Order: sequence, then structure tokens, then C-alpha cells
Amino acid sequence: MSDPADPERNRITARIGRVAKVGANISGAVGARMMGADQAALARAMREALGRSKGPLMKVAQLLSTIPDMLPQAYAEEFRKLQSNAPSMGWPFVQRRMRAELGEDWQSRFAAFEHEAAAAASLGQVHRATAHDGRALACKLQYPDMASAVEADLGQLKTLLGLFKAMDGTIDSSEAILEVGERLREELDYARELKHMRLFAAMLADEPRINTPEPIEALSTRRLLTMTWLEGRGLMHWLEESQETRNRIAELLFKAWWGPMTHYGVIHGDPHLGNYALTENAERLHLLDFGCVRIFPPRFLDGVVGLYRGLKAEDRDQITHAYEVWGFKNLNAELIDALTLWARFIYGPLLDERVRTIADDVPAAEYGRREAMEVRRRLKTLGPVTVPREFVFMDRAAIGLGAAFLHLRAELNFGAMFAASVEDFSTEALAARQTDALARVGL
Repeated sequence: MSDPADPERNRITARIGRVAKVGANISGAVGARMMGADQAALARAMREALGRSKGPLMKVAQLLSTIPDMLPQAYAEEFRKLQSNAPSMGWPFVQRRMRAELGEDWQSRFAAFEHEAAAAASLGQVHRATAHDGRALACKLQYPDMASAVEADLGQLKTLLGLFKAMDGTIDSSEAILEVGERLREELDYARELKHMRLFAAMLADEPRINTPEPIEALSTRRLLTMTWLEGRGLMHWLEESQETRNRIAELLFKAWWGPMTHYGVIHGDPHLGNYALTENAERLHLLDFGCVRIFPPRFLDGVVGLYRGLKAEDRDQITHAYEVWGFKNLNAELIDALTLWARFIYGPLLDERVRTIADDVPAAEYGRREAMEVRRRLKTLGPVTVPREFVFMDRAAIGLGAAFLHLRAELNFGAMFAASVEDFSTEALAARQTDALARVGL
């Protein structure tokens, strides 16, 4: 519930202003549709409109473009071109934000605080600072009125997806809208992100080569998150290193993603390559940005592991049971076949116990596109299929992780690694671990 004393709560005036701004930007694209523009031209117009709108709606469009079965092909291709980097807000904004969050004497809380942002994105920007004990810090500041912008943009998102559904009714995105809205609202709550950070530190405590920042609670609020600065080079800096080095990075990424998933039912839901950094010689992986984290019901993981085992054993009954566990409705032979086509793509490397790349001769940007188009073609004959909401970030993160492996040209035995991670899998044991871990960090 919004705090009535909070000047940046979800304000109706701010929402109206945001709707008017975004509506003006996309009205031309909608008009182009009414005038009979072809799909490619309309997709370009929509991408240009979203680029002008920036903020949460552009972030959501980028997100949807990474989920291969969510958008028509022309839109997915255009939306992937949207740039997430936003111009940072100036020092007057920084002073106002820091004063509002930490008080008039906020600067005395730091030994040093850089005026220029080190990074800026759609929801906020990051500044480097130094603690009085000498530690390097990162201060993540949220832009003004983001709660209002998110609510306004979610309304516009429903309009956009309604337009897509009118053109291609293969996928019913109603559950996806609910999921995106919930995660986006969570991403605005930096107090929750601080807990996510602690959760990942706890889940990865037995992996000394994988590090997370240490949050500084005394210097953090719901719109300011202060943490230790982890130095390292981003993933794209390592693409020409030796095969051994690139394989080591891919192994760390696999452990950082699948370990929390198969043992706690938790994923880091934003696979953006900028959210990973590596130390000298790629000895340690730093995980960054914990705004988008998905905590799954333990039963969902029963479906994840059950489908893997069903595919491995070629057991159609077990495969079907996994889809039922996940909540797919009106299952028939044709729908099961279409879903299994996609499942075999996602699980393919995990079923093949040999050293291999994640997908031979496929550019990272095209990972999953061919399979998604074939699934979509089959679904057209079956009517709208409602995809359970958990799949929005499951698919997005799996595709993002696969694209990272492709960029690295990694050659690993993914099947053996996954088999080891689920060897002792039990839904009851996962539920107990998850409950304990969430309670310890206050989630």
C-alpha cells in the first residue's frame, strides 16, 4: 500500500501525464496499423515510438523481445534494437534524491561521492562513492515518480499486447502482463532488492568463485541502494580469450543460475550481459543487479525436473504430467507435441551428456528464434494458448543464459553439469531450503 506521506507514491497526476506522453508517442504507430501498414513497417514505427517514451515501457519491450514465443517475429526483431542506456540525470537531481533519502547531511555519510553517474538505465542510475572505512561503494538512485510511470506504462502495455493479439492470436499474454507488472513493481523496491542480494549471497555461500555485493543497510532506503563496488570486466571483454578461460566463465554462469534454481527455486531474472563481471584471469564471477529476481513455488520446480526426466526417458506420460503441474489447460496431443518441440530446444543441451556448444552455428541474437517460429506455426491451428505466468522470466533467463554461452563459444558437458545439480532433487527438500533461506533474509 502506498505511503500517503510519500511524495513519489503512485500519483494520479503523474500517471495522467505519463499516459499522455506515451500515448502521443505510440498513437502514430497505431495509426499506421489502421492505415494498413505492413508488419515490418508497423514494427519499426512501434520501436521508434517506444524509444522516445523510454522509462519502464521501453524496459518491458526489451524484456518481451527476449522471450521468443511472446511477440510476432517482426516486433521481436525491432524491439531487440532498443537501447537500454539512458542519459543520466544531473547533480541537482542527485542532491535532491540523496537529501530526501538520507537527510540534509547526507554527504557527511561518505568519504567521497562522485558527481557523475557511472551507469544509467531506464529506472535509475549508479554513482561511485567511498565509505569512511575506505571501501569502494556503488549507490543506486531511483529516478523520480517511477511508481506512477510503471503503473501508467503497464496500462499502455495492455494496449500494445491487445494490438499484437488482434494481429496474431497464437499466444494469450494475459498471465504474462500480470507477471511483468508484479516483477516491475518489485524492481522499484530497493529495500526488497537488498534482501535479494542477501538471499543470493546465502544461496551461493558454498561457491567461493561467485560473489555478490555486500549491501550497506544504513545507507539504503526504498529508492536508494548502497552496496560494495565489485571491480571486474564485463562478459564482452572476454570473448577472445582462450577456450579454457571462456569455458571457465560459462561454468561459473551455469552454477550461478542453475544452482539457486534447482536447490532453492530462485532465479536471477535479468540475463543482461552487463549484470556479470569477472576478476583477473576470470577466476571469480561477480553477480550484479538483483532487482529482477523470481522466486518460484516448489511445485513449479517439480515440473522443471520432471520434464527433464520425462524427456530423457522418452516418457510421454511424465512429460504431460509436467505440463499439468505447470498449469497448462486443455492439453491434447497436438498441444503436447507443440510444447514438447520448445521443451526439447530448451532442454536439448542438458539431455546430451557430451562436450558441446549450447547450439551449433546459431548467432546469439537468433538463439531460439527458429524453434519459436515453428511452435507458433503449430499453435495457430490450436487457438490461443495461455502460457503460465512463471514462464515469462523462466524463458527469458534461459534464453539469455544460452545467448551468453553462445557469445563465449563455450564447450562444456552441460548434460553432466545439470544431472549433478538435480541428482538428489526432492520437492520437499527444496521447499524446506527455500522457506529457511527466505526467512533468514526477511522475504
